[in-house]
Amino acid sequence: MKTEALKEKYIKYNLTKDDVFKHQHYIIITRSGIEKIAALEDISLQFDVIKCEANFAAVKCRAANSEVVIETFGSALKGDGYKDGNCNTWYVLEMAEKRAMSRGVLKLTGFYELGGVFGEDEAEDFKKSNN
Repeated sequence: MKTEALKEKYIKYNLTKDDVFKHQHYIIITRSGIEKIAALEDISLQFDVIKCEANFAAVKCRAANSEVVIETFGSALKGDGYKDGNCNTWYVLEMAEKRAMSRGVLKLTGFYELGGVFGEDEAEDFKKSNN
């Protein structure tokens, strides 16, 4: 069951109420939660800038622990809402890196397999202050 599997992961990674919150239909793991998970799993992260322009950046993340290596991507497009972008800040490269990191850590540790779990940085709509 998804709820039981989530509970097991929360315990395994010592996640607290500051590390996780409910957002409409999703469970969101905050930056502090992602960092905690990465540290406990001894995940090594490498980033490659795929593209970096004034309003757009794409970053590849290679996430690895002692058993698994995965690659994933994060991107950020400066715009005014989702009609013309997915980021409302000018530091698009840093945002793309944070998104790639969140995705790498969550994918490597099996959170994505549970469905409905995302990192706070993966979308502007996932910020706690929007709830």
